[in-house]
Amino acid sequence: MKKITFFFVLLATTVFSQTEVDKDLASPHATIYTHLFALQEDSYDLEKAASTIYGASEKRAEEIALKIKQVLDGKGLRVAIASLPKDPDYLDTLQTFGTEPMYVLFPSQLPEISVEKINGNWYYSQETNQQIDRLYREVYPAGTELLKKSIPNVGHLRMFGLEVWQYVGLLVLLVLSVALFYIQNKVIFWLLKSLEKYLIRFAHNSLNDSLLKLSRPISWLLVFYALENYIPILQFPIEVNSFLLKGLHIGQTVLWIYVFLQLVQVLMDIYGSYSLKTESKLDDQLTPILKRLLRGLVFFVGGLKMLTIFGADVTTVIAGASIGGLAVALASQDTVRNLIGTFMIFLDKPFQIGDWIVGGGVEGTVEEVGFRSSRIRAADTSVFTIPNSKLSEIVINNLGLRLYRRYKTVLGIRYDTPPELIEAFVKGVRALVDTHPDTRSEDYNVEFTGFGNSALEILLNVYFKNPGWGKEQSSKHRLHIAIVKLAKELGVEFAFPSQTLMIEDFPEKQALDLKYDTDLFRTDKVIQEAVASFKNGLGPS
Repeated sequence: MKKITFFFVLLATTVFSQTEVDKDLASPHATIYTHLFALQEDSYDLEKAASTIYGASEKRAEEIALKIKQVLDGKGLRVAIASLPKDPDYLDTLQTFGTEPMYVLFPSQLPEISVEKINGNWYYSQETNQQIDRLYREVYPAGTELLKKSIPNVGHLRMFGLEVWQYVGLLVLLVLSVALFYIQNKVIFWLLKSLEKYLIRFAHNSLNDSLLKLSRPISWLLVFYALENYIPILQFPIEVNSFLLKGLHIGQTVLWIYVFLQLVQVLMDIYGSYSLKTESKLDDQLTPILKRLLRGLVFFVGGLKMLTIFGADVTTVIAGASIGGLAVALASQDTVRNLIGTFMIFLDKPFQIGDWIVGGGVEGTVEEVGFRSSRIRAADTSVFTIPNSKLSEIVINNLGLRLYRRYKTVLGIRYDTPPELIEAFVKGVRALVDTHPDTRSEDYNVEFTGFGNSALEILLNVYFKNPGWGKEQSSKHRLHIAIVKLAKELGVEFAFPSQTLMIEDFPEKQALDLKYDTDLFRTDKVIQEAVASFKNGLGPS
């Protein structure tokens, strides 16, 4: 009987000894494991947990050790024991710039808590000891300790791993959150309505209620942040805290993505209204491109944030994204060049939508500038699609930016026209150009410039004020009709390719002798009447 009793005592001692852990401060793994294991319910030993604190009194060390555990639990940060470094001389080169061994438990979420090597052993760092009170106050709102002490014994009854008072507290938080949402929603809606009335002056009634759609998500965001701050007061186990806080963080990220997408819409509405005021149509083309770019950026940043919520390291994710982006860029260099070319076109603005351009063997009207390529419609209505990288490099002659449209032609009159009529005709054409409302009267040329094969050549070089091609043709028409009418009234005939055989002497025949009326008074009167008729719009428009 004594042997059996001794066996059970020995067995109990063995089992108990297996639940204990010796104080080990040889590495980051050993120190953190000693601290956390000593604060578990089935192996609680506050004195042993306090041994991981260096340079503090026994009571203060116990307080610090306990607060570190509570801060980690309150933030829902579970330490992955298996991944802790076991190297006694471990140096976290990513987090420190010195040569002293150090390890930060949660570099992104809680960089203030770390362990460092002191006198051959690993302890929680002095920075952690100094910051722990502030961290505790940030995690646990004022009144947490008072609430815990005021709970009656019946509130500590456990149901499904939680105490009754925690269920009641969670229900109270949810009710208060719903009430807070409705109050905030009304206030925020009123503020956004006032802001919309102010911004509508810039967007010209095209905001499409984008701002008002933000009232609910912003209200929920504020509620989620309030819950994040007050859930730790219920002192849930780390598993529950981790689940609840992770859910809140996911909800916050989704709401932030929605909010920024709506803000992008508001900005694009304002920019679209601004672009309508500018003369350049290229700004109108930039609006959808800029909108897609900003929306993509919002989703990209939101995706990175979502990855960090699930434990991914921000530095690693960004580095991976950079490497992946570089690989994609190398594989699609043409696309990247076209994208850069697109930005160069929008920055330099060598042309705008509707301009007639010539360059690189292409001539036509710019119809669209896309994210990768541009479309140019030729005179025969066919469409050229040109990569923006090429379009940004070639020499472009933008005929659409001309201040004036030059028109040059040669008027050929018969060789037998008398000098007096040539002078009168030139004088009359000059008067018509001066009178024409669409020509530059201070800069033109109407001169008898040469002797052609079949005609006396009179140069007509004018500049039309309106740069539009269609308007130019209409202006030419009016000028041509006036010149033809002037020539008819003066008796000046236009020549055409021909050959004239002159016979000096032929029996019973006389040489051809054309009669021209060169009376100066008559020619001046004809010019005055032609100009007056043109000026008064009596001729065809």
